[in-house]
Amino acid sequence: MKTAPLCDVFRVPYTHPTASHQLTRRLIAIFEELHPSRRVVIVCIGTDRSTGDSLGPLVGFALHKYRSSLFDLFGTLAEPVQALNLDRTLEQLHRNICDPFIIGIDSCLGQSSNVGIIHLAEGPIYPGRGVNKVLSPVGDIHIAGIVNVGGLMEHLVLQSTRLHVVMLMADLIARSIFRALLVSSKSQQKS
Repeated sequence: MKTAPLCDVFRVPYTHPTASHQLTRRLIAIFEELHPSRRVVIVCIGTDRSTGDSLGPLVGFALHKYRSSLFDLFGTLAEPVQALNLDRTLEQLHRNICDPFIIGIDSCLGQSSNVGIIHLAEGPIYPGRGVNKVLSPVGDIHIAGIVNVGGLMEHLVLQSTRLHVVMLMADLIARSIFRALLVSSKSQQKS
């Protein structure tokens, strides 16, 4: 079963007082539309070797602490999913999990007015696009955090991104995903 269309990209600044609540509510609506047999798989893309590219592994690190049976997780600080192992990870995922519902998570660069925005959209994320790499798309839906300004010397920009901003965004994303999975899981058990 396909998720209910998101219509447009959902966007919220991580600094907004209700950002986590808004993201959680949107994710609950998506998860509740899933067939119960579909397994939620979260693929957190990035590397811990670059501050601006560490959003995915930091989300994975935070989600890993929950040790939850509600989802499968690929990509943490200890075992990042990055350009070198992305295809192998996706092959393993599809080999071991029947009909997964994949959430791709990655950082991205954008306009200065959008730094700090978390967006959720239907369809895959295209990792590496901000640094002109062509990698396999990831996700039935995706969550991205705009961590810095793009357009010029992207590798240097990613290296000089503030870790504080990336960590706060990662924590908010992980917390929202986990809460949404808990709520939708309880809702499915009642029906």
